[in-house]
Amino acid sequence: MMKLLLLEDDLQLGRALHLALSKTEFEAVWVRRAADARSQLQADDYAIALLDIGLPDGSGLDVLSWLRRGGGRAGKTLPVMLLTARDAVEDRVSGLDQGADDYLPKPFAVAELLSRIRAITRRSAGQAQRLWQVGDLCMDPSRHHVSVGDSAVDLSQREYKLLLALVQAAGRYVTRTQLEAIGGSEGA
Repeated sequence: MMKLLLLEDDLQLGRALHLALSKTEFEAVWVRRAADARSQLQADDYAIALLDIGLPDGSGLDVLSWLRRGGGRAGKTLPVMLLTARDAVEDRVSGLDQGADDYLPKPFAVAELLSRIRAITRRSAGQAQRLWQVGDLCMDPSRHHVSVGDSAVDLSQREYKLLLALVQAAGRYVTRTQLEAIGGSEGA
């Protein structure tokens, strides 16, 4: 399961996004301050960071700038999406030019946010297609569909998350601890 960092200071929106993200293939860590985002990004690996711009202790753009200067564990290469009420063309251009991979003005549909997250994380993993494929095994995270050849495979949510993590890491080691964190997230 890929981890994402959500930096959103609005309590109601943050709770709603955290809940929506927790029902997907991502493990969401939600923080409300720029300082907490920096701490999380230094302490753990994330597949993507979703950053609000207007924060009580700074700006998501400051966190983005810090990342692009090499801050955090993934630093310069971590995919970043800005989520903000600032929707003027100049703001979007500025955010993208400062190193964001995407810019989504509020309000937005959760389905669009999830689709954009999947697209960014696919590209950052070198996967251009929406489908993840290893040999005859094919996974479609947008539909939670798994098939081998022409046959659909019925999996529990835990099995699906474990398989997706393995497929996304194809060719790389996945530790037992990582798998236990994924498989243990829904109880034993």
